[in-house]
Amino acid sequence: MRRRHRRPRNLAADLDITAFMNLMVILVPFLLITAVFSRMAVLELKLPDRGSDAAAEEQVTLQITVRQAGFDVGDSRGVVASQIPLLDGSYDYDTLAQTILASKAENPDEVSATVLLEPDIAYDVLIQVMDRLRLGPPDAQGHPGELFPAISLGPAALRPN
Repeated sequence: MRRRHRRPRNLAADLDITAFMNLMVILVPFLLITAVFSRMAVLELKLPDRGSDAAAEEQVTLQITVRQAGFDVGDSRGVVASQIPLLDGSYDYDTLAQTILASKAENPDEVSATVLLEPDIAYDVLIQVMDRLRLGPPDAQGHPGELFPAISLGPAALRPN
């Protein structure tokens, strides 16, 4: 009589995960080191008020019109105080910053300003203007001062030829 060896029906399969664990030990620190940490800044903007409130009519705000030929700096009544032409084919941000500082010195309590844009103005120009409006010269601790944090955006009226 012969004996038959029967294999047990329920063999427990060993799961070898050492290769996977080695991969994770290498991959996780590599991904953490190469990850790009970005900081996003969000500016809250508003549309210019076109209401007929008496209080809104009395309040005169700084208004910067960005044109293809340069900047027009004035007030919300439509009075243009100064025009800053292009300097060597590019916008003169330094003169604009000085004009904004002078406006803030005249109206220290004012916190709102309006930026009006002609069509086809580059996005970078808008950001540069908004940065000049929001941030002033640094204080004693080196932190930039705040000039006009409440910025409104709108389209510029076309100049009559």
